[in-house]
Amino acid sequence: MKVLVIGQGGREHALVWKLSQSPQVTKIYCAPGNAGTSQHAENVDISDADIDQLLAFAKREKIDLTVPGPEVPLVLGVVDQFRKAGLTIFGPTKAAAELEGSKTFAKQIMRGAKVPTADYITFDNLNRAVNYIHERCGGGRFASNERPMNVTNEEGELFQRTNPLWEQPIVVKADGLAAGKGVRVCHDADEALEFVRDCLAGNRFGEAGSRVIIEECLMGEEASILAIVDGKTIVTLDASQDHKAAYDDDQGPNTGGMGAYCPTPVIDAAMMDQITQTILIPLVHEMKRKGCPFGGVLYAGIMMTRQGPKVLEFNVRFGDPETQPVLMRLKSDLFEMLYAAAQGKLRDVPEPEWDPRPAVCVVMASKGYPGDYEKGFAIRGLDPKSDSETSRVFHAGTSIKDGKIVNSGGRVLGVTALGDNLDQAKLNAYERVKGIRWEGAWCRKDISDKARPKTEANVEETKVETDEV
Repeated sequence: MKVLVIGQGGREHALVWKLSQSPQVTKIYCAPGNAGTSQHAENVDISDADIDQLLAFAKREKIDLTVPGPEVPLVLGVVDQFRKAGLTIFGPTKAAAELEGSKTFAKQIMRGAKVPTADYITFDNLNRAVNYIHERCGGGRFASNERPMNVTNEEGELFQRTNPLWEQPIVVKADGLAAGKGVRVCHDADEALEFVRDCLAGNRFGEAGSRVIIEECLMGEEASILAIVDGKTIVTLDASQDHKAAYDDDQGPNTGGMGAYCPTPVIDAAMMDQITQTILIPLVHEMKRKGCPFGGVLYAGIMMTRQGPKVLEFNVRFGDPETQPVLMRLKSDLFEMLYAAAQGKLRDVPEPEWDPRPAVCVVMASKGYPGDYEKGFAIRGLDPKSDSETSRVFHAGTSIKDGKIVNSGGRVLGVTALGDNLDQAKLNAYERVKGIRWEGAWCRKDISDKARPKTEANVEETKVETDEV
């Protein structure tokens, strides 16, 4: 069987690596791929957004299964085009991909399915959004005390509020795709106003920011649920936990993800069953009822609140970096699962088997990320022979220049390791991190610490000493 993986990140490297283990797979292509995917597949110089060229290639090479990694080709309709041409592809249609392509659409679907999520309001008009923020908080910082305050909106209208201070943050989101950077947790009105203006007036995210959602900030522990879906059958994978904030202790701006671990103690078997029954199944039923049945990877970002699990967001593809530790633990044949799902026969595939050992993935990033960063620095310490059953380096933002592997993206590597327990998995991952260098390389030092009781004292053995590694 020939397989085409679309994308060029760490997720795609992990997919290529895992698919290559299947005895049914004879050849893998990755478009466009990176320096790491070339270890297991033949890279093809086609953009993941160039649907016409991807389709022409798949026809020419008689590809048996195509697996899109990122959200962009899915939202552009790659699945529709491939199926129209009679090709087997794993993923949601363009209509179903709106679950990630538009946060407003996702909220409407959740409302119809009675899926628990944050209260929200949508704006495509700057003045109305600004007025709402002023009305809600009067321009003060989030706090519990009360005091009167006069504020003025964009049109010079005067507001007076007896409770201008917010008791908890709000979340402002660009409605469309923004590469993981279109969400701001706002701790005061100035932050909210700045981000809203950036989206609606500053064209920060282009068309993706032409509409914004303002919603309540859910409090609790986060978890990522990945499920394989064929429209009728749902197979959940072991839960993981991502680390979105750039810096330790969840400080700094949001990123595409600075690390993840799997499994997470936040989700036990009973809770996974509850999430399946109250979130995943109702969502899949509602999508079918709306005329856009869902097939592919259903990614539910969950917040475990005091009221129970609530959905932060839905994505329609494998998460990145969650895919790396999840697939590191998966013992089943991934190709068999995805091929069956693409054909609507997921029910015929055995339940996935898992390595009982936990896995930790630490993302190494370029200096300046998630803002501007420099590219082209040679990466030292990347010997594929060092990869083993217990540790592996997945390439995300890498390329080959003058025969050397260099950084070409913000998130560069996902250093992933197994261990007999979570502490050992973390230690194994950071030991690999210490042996990899390029100018300006850095990472978070606390990946997986959320899973450990705050009273535990054995932090020193897994500690990374500096921000730059």
